[in-house]
Amino acid sequence: MGKPQTSHFWSLLLFAVGVFMAQLDNGIISSALTTINRHFDVSDNWGAWGVTIYTLGLAISLPIVGKLSDRYGRKRLFIVEIVLFGLGSLFVALSPTFELYLASRFIQALGGGGIFIIGNSHILSTVEPDKQAKYLGMLGAMNGVAAILGPNIGSFLLDWTGNWHILFLINVPIAAALFILAFLRLPESADPGTGRLDLTGTVILSLAILSLMYGLTNIDVDFWASFREWDVTGFIGLGLVLFIVLFLYESVLERRKNGDPILPLYLIRQPRYLMVLVIGMLSGGMLAAMIFIPGFTENVLGIPAEKSGYWMTPLALASGVGAGMGGVLVAKRGPIFAVVLSGILTLIGFVLFPLWIDAKWQFIVSSMVAGVGIGVILGAPLNILATEGLRANKGTALASLSLLRQIGMTIMPTIYAGFIARGYNNIGELFRTDFRNILNENVEQANLSQEALDELAAIGRQMASGGGEAASPGQIQDIIGSVQDPALRDVIADSVAEVTRLAAENGYGGLYWSAAVLGVLVMLAAFVLAPMRRKVAASSAE
Repeated sequence: MGKPQTSHFWSLLLFAVGVFMAQLDNGIISSALTTINRHFDVSDNWGAWGVTIYTLGLAISLPIVGKLSDRYGRKRLFIVEIVLFGLGSLFVALSPTFELYLASRFIQALGGGGIFIIGNSHILSTVEPDKQAKYLGMLGAMNGVAAILGPNIGSFLLDWTGNWHILFLINVPIAAALFILAFLRLPESADPGTGRLDLTGTVILSLAILSLMYGLTNIDVDFWASFREWDVTGFIGLGLVLFIVLFLYESVLERRKNGDPILPLYLIRQPRYLMVLVIGMLSGGMLAAMIFIPGFTENVLGIPAEKSGYWMTPLALASGVGAGMGGVLVAKRGPIFAVVLSGILTLIGFVLFPLWIDAKWQFIVSSMVAGVGIGVILGAPLNILATEGLRANKGTALASLSLLRQIGMTIMPTIYAGFIARGYNNIGELFRTDFRNILNENVEQANLSQEALDELAAIGRQMASGGGEAASPGQIQDIIGSVQDPALRDVIADSVAEVTRLAAENGYGGLYWSAAVLGVLVMLAAFVLAPMRRKVAASSAE
């Protein structure tokens, strides 16, 4: 008993650190984008490619690494991934030009993309079934906490050192330690393939994912209008065509005696597995709503921009607790129960944002409820559902699940941003309907001098002579600049800020209502999946 327990300890430790390091880097760069853009003297649009190229590399590497780890061994692929990630991090920090910086980010993504998949498939292949959910929950906790804390840790390191290079150089010694320990301590596991590696299918799959994800990342805030653009519709269409070509090619290869397709079609043909993929995409959409938490705290709660990221901490801790709880729930009540509970908690947490939050403590409670819900689904439940009944291709099944989750995380931020944009677009209407009442209330509470009240009356007459009862936002800003009395200027400025906050509330309210809908869809999909699982189990028993 001692040796397996020791190997499980080292496996979990190495994969947990690797997952945390790789996922942390996916978010840590957001805090340094402005600094990096200034360093390379590039525009914000070009600078955004530092994130986009990482997303594309991540999406491409997922299914390929999943297949290769099943075939050639998860220890071997873990070591390769760690080396790629460590070298990519070093090259990013040392890049003399923006072009080399982007290439290095791509190398990073190829290394970091598969670590979570390899870790999960290794656990599912080596750990006894009654402990798998607990271990998967731990890995899910590391993945979720790192994803949410990334921007916070990046901001802290940047403030502390004043040097963006440290965000990437810090990965190098960690990767070196993981390389040595994995070589010495990590046991091997694999599901050997019977035929030659499907190089043609690998190339087609890579091009299909690259095209699809590039098209998705080009979708603008005006969601439906984006599909009139070639760089959206053209690339998404090309990606779908390539997937059809891949399906036809893999169907032929599957029928050959020594065929070993990169994409096991027997999985794709199973409605049960397809429903798991749908839930995975919805969970990615729910996770994407967390990206906007700092903006919510800044624009709705009035927290300073430089401190807004730190308010992700309660949510990050809650998601870690939720991921561990998800593993326990799967072991005791089954994965469907865990998925349904995740949908319920996420629904409640997100609905509280527009309906309940007026104070900071209410935000903490609401974000922690949503965080627990997200955490539950990040770890064990979907991984168990995706691989149950499989004797081989566990890594491939998990990789497809992660790819669909990545697609959900790519699509939904654009939709969410559209709600925020529409909220601010209606600010003119709010000024027409609400500004005067808000201003009057603030004037009553401010105990202004008679001179200030006379000046305010003059401003009112000026606005009325312009032909309306309310000025536009631009006119009000001009008025603030011309006000002589400091106290009156503050009252008007506070009233403007209050109207702006109302616009933000409307925008973020739409965002979190739509995220709550995803929680409902996750529950419905779980209820649809339950009888499918029972039918498959009955067929297997017969």
